[in-house]
Amino acid sequence: MIIRQDLSQIRRDIEGCVGNKVKLKTNKGRRKTVINEGILEDAYSSVFVVKVKNTFENTFRRVSYSYTDILTQTVELSFYNEGDQEQSQLM
Repeated sequence: MIIRQDLSQIRRDIEGCVGNKVKLKTNKGRRKTVINEGILEDAYSSVFVVKVKNTFENTFRRVSYSYTDILTQTVELSFYNEGDQEQSQLM
């Protein structure tokens, strides 16, 4: 069961890290996992947006995930500190 307080805490944690470099580990199903690095661009009431560099081209794309994705562990977010060392992990 999804608890509202957990989602609120996840939202607050993400809002406090807007503008920081993050590492995304996304579960795409059927044993497929995609790992990307990007910048946490914005946090809205239901979703957060990460700006990710395309692997094939020298362009960027924006991907959005809901806070429920973190709670259900479909997405794992790792934050970097200023020395580009992986610091903490959210779920």
